[in-house]
Amino acid sequence: MAARAAALAALLVALAAPALAGAQREEALSHSVATSLRRSVGEVNAPRLVFADPREGQAWLAEMSARLQKRIPDAWTRERLLTAIHYEASRAGLDPQLVLGLIQVESGFKKYAISSAGARGLMQVMPFWPRAIGTAEHNLFDLTTNLRYGCTILRHYLDIERGNLFRALGRYNGSLGRAEYPNLVLGAWQKQWAWTPPAGLNRTAGTR
Repeated sequence: MAARAAALAALLVALAAPALAGAQREEALSHSVATSLRRSVGEVNAPRLVFADPREGQAWLAEMSARLQKRIPDAWTRERLLTAIHYEASRAGLDPQLVLGLIQVESGFKKYAISSAGARGLMQVMPFWPRAIGTAEHNLFDLTTNLRYGCTILRHYLDIERGNLFRALGRYNGSLGRAEYPNLVLGAWQKQWAWTPPAGLNRTAGTR
């Protein structure tokens, strides 16, 4: 059974379309930073929508699901993915719509995507990250694991760049100093995923 599962996983990886990712660069981390990142990727909680008003959460999920339908036809799969994206982005202090734009550019929402540089999964995380801040058991093709790593890494780069999103995105893609990738992500965010809560509903709350 284990051999069959491994063979199926290998086949899925082999069939995965290449992704438009650069190469996040492995850099030395201070002990305090490594510890903080390790704690972040190690905390596993069941994904959930994080809204002060549940009606707003349902409105967001319905709207994002409709926009994602052409890429992911199955409604259950879409809603599971969107819930995980919203939770992991909110947990990292990121705008979920930004993360949707990044995933669109990085992998086209292909769970098993692999870039020419070896980056893996929805958010195209490089394989050195589990070695640096995780464990060998962390599978970057697992939906929630990939999102947790990707959001944690982007938050780390935002902190390094003191909130400068353009430069943080460059670091994420391994193209710091060049405009193409940040512009693609920011464009996808604004053109495809921007969202305003319906009138009369509360704004998104932070995670607890």
